[in-house]
Amino acid sequence: MGLGMDRKTGTAEKTAGQSLLLVTGPSGAGRSTAINALEDLGYEVIDNLPLSLVPRLIDGPPHARPIALGLDARNRDFNATALIDLIDSLTRDPRIVPEVLYLDCAPEELSRRYSQTRRRHPLAPAETASEGIEREADLLRPVRTRADHLIDTTDMSPHDLKAEIARWFARVTPARLAVSLQSFSYRRGVPRGVDTVFDVRFLKNPYWSPALRDRDGRDPAVAAHIAEDPRFEAFFQKLTDLILFLLPAHVAEGKAYLTIGFGCTGGQHRSVAVAEKLGIVLSQAGWAVALRHRELERRAQGAPGLETG
Repeated sequence: MGLGMDRKTGTAEKTAGQSLLLVTGPSGAGRSTAINALEDLGYEVIDNLPLSLVPRLIDGPPHARPIALGLDARNRDFNATALIDLIDSLTRDPRIVPEVLYLDCAPEELSRRYSQTRRRHPLAPAETASEGIEREADLLRPVRTRADHLIDTTDMSPHDLKAEIARWFARVTPARLAVSLQSFSYRRGVPRGVDTVFDVRFLKNPYWSPALRDRDGRDPAVAAHIAEDPRFEAFFQKLTDLILFLLPAHVAEGKAYLTIGFGCTGGQHRSVAVAEKLGIVLSQAGWAVALRHRELERRAQGAPGLETG
């Protein structure tokens, strides 16, 4: 679950014209998060635009940036037939390069999200959320079939979804390849969407030092403790050389977004310290770098932590 699928076929030749991304899916699946992420990526976004107004948008002045439209069942003139008719008309319009992004989510997860937020489902204001979820799934089923891109957000946090949107839709120039460095715990599994993974569990573990156990790899004392491992210097030099060698190759391949993961037992000390140190090196070398520490984020949110660093 949570993996994206590209369903677009036979459109490689159609590259001219205004890029228009229609974003839809069941309420609670993450449409607002996706729209915000697309805006951060440089899209001109309009959320909850009535379907009847889309042709006016197309007939207006040309847009310098790609457009993303958020569409959901709460729009006053929304229905699946009208949306499919709109998709068909846009596909026939030589001025437009349309795509449909459908954000899906398992019904039980949608129910859980509605229960957490205590919100009423828009299609069942006087009934249970489950009834609204089922009703909306029936309404959107034909649209889901027509989607060019499908992202299942069942197991995704908002941060995960933003990263997935960036992987699919970032319009980054080759010189601005976006590099994401992520630390994680192997006990919670390898993060979704990671391109390359390095296991750093062989390094000296600060967990066994009582003074360092409750700190994390961003702490200079923790980083220094790990660097005392006689294997660390050679490892980090070879790691740096390898990454700096590979990044231009990914640029030449046309890649816009690269995620490198570092795993240790608890995702608190060694993986964090290595990711932080590599991030500094890559930034100094001129690469655009983002850092994410999954287990530290969970701890900050009050989730149960993991032991043994």
